[in-house]
Amino acid sequence: MANQREAAETIALKALTWIAGHENLLDVFMGATGAGRDDLLTGAQDPDFLASLLDFLLMDDAWIMEFSEAANVPPEAVVEARAALPGGVQTHWT
Repeated sequence: MANQREAAETIALKALTWIAGHENLLDVFMGATGAGRDDLLTGAQDPDFLASLLDFLLMDDAWIMEFSEAANVPPEAVVEARAALPGGVQTHWT
């Protein structure tokens, strides 16, 4: 379980780096979350922040595909990473 969490955090950190490299997308992320530039550094060590970052990234299929290609990470690995971070357990209503 710890390895899964570490792998998820690694993917989220790659996503943070990728988003930070896209100024317009970074501005959208910070506007949507209320995070400031200083929060990005402290947030990199906070599993809840990393989860919110992946939630943001998962809002747009194009972002996922671009990130996945740039980071050499399969798109489904992003979904799995989100599930492994706090609040990622999906509720099945059936």
